[in-house]
Amino acid sequence: MAAYFLDIEYNNITYNEEEVNLKEFECCTFTNCNFSLCAFVAVTFIDCTFNDCTFSNAKINYVAFRTVTFNRCEIKDVNFAMCDKLIFEIAFNDCILNFSKFYTLKIKGTSFTNCSIIAVDFMSTDLTEVVFDNCDLYRSEFSKAIANKANFKTSYNYTIDPKTTKLKKAVFSLQGAKGLLYKHEIIVV
Repeated sequence: MAAYFLDIEYNNITYNEEEVNLKEFECCTFTNCNFSLCAFVAVTFIDCTFNDCTFSNAKINYVAFRTVTFNRCEIKDVNFAMCDKLIFEIAFNDCILNFSKFYTLKIKGTSFTNCSIIAVDFMSTDLTEVVFDNCDLYRSEFSKAIANKANFKTSYNYTIDPKTTKLKKAVFSLQGAKGLLYKHEIIVV
């Protein structure tokens, strides 16, 4: 049975490999914490906020993120693809997500605001109604993704092939829409 922690603030902690395993955190706030050494097993975060935390290279294969917000976090080379998919709800603000993976996840309506999303794997991901607000998407891969009604209007450096990515009613800026064709029902504003 997992240990349960409710409404606690954690500050300036560097967690070891197994320190958070078999725990459930609800309505908790983590500030300036380092999770890079963690190999998560049976960990659940519900309605939690991470501020200025580091997850780079963490093994988060067995984590449940249920309504979790990341603010100014470094989350490089993290594989979200093996996270618990039940009520998987996340938001990223001012984060570095470079080289991370969301392969095959359903992240409908997720917001990425002012994030560096360089070389991120969104292959076969459901990005319906996802908002990429002022994000650098250089070399991110969207092949076989569903990005219907996704908003790329203020983001930049992306390359998306409308032949391999569903983009019905996706929103792009005129400058960012180079190479996208009208016949794919893409709205260019």
